[in-house]
Amino acid sequence: MSKELAVGDKAPELGIPDQHGKSVMLKSFKGKQVVLYFYPKDDTPGCTKESCDFRDVESQILRAGGAIVGVSLDGKESHQKFIKKFGLPFPLLSDEDAAISKAYGVYKEKNMYGKKYWGIERSTFVIDLEGTVKAVFRKVKVDGHADEVLKALKA
Repeated sequence: MSKELAVGDKAPELGIPDQHGKSVMLKSFKGKQVVLYFYPKDDTPGCTKESCDFRDVESQILRAGGAIVGVSLDGKESHQKFIKKFGLPFPLLSDEDAAISKAYGVYKEKNMYGKKYWGIERSTFVIDLEGTVKAVFRKVKVDGHADEVLKALKA
């Protein structure tokens, strides 16, 4: 596996499709810090709460000069339904081959009920205007996370 990204590292470029099939790059967010959050699956309890928490602080993140982008292994149709159901105002990217999740070091072997499988470890990266990683949150606990990210963005 690739090394884990750390604060001060150059953030890997995205170049994967959003919910409309349009390729999204970090440079598309010129002049903004990017809050890039990786989550395991659309419309599951923890991921729904996390996404809705980001939705609820989005105006504060925008005011702080940020933009929110979510990434999961789900396809664009799944993302479209998730966005519509919960009124999510930011893009969700489809990392169906896990290339970006691997580049960010969040594609991990997981274990549920004794069954091993590969998936995304809930993680968030704040990327500054120069494309450098400014803050890293791994093994995220959803409660209070959006507020922690907002503090890191403003720091």
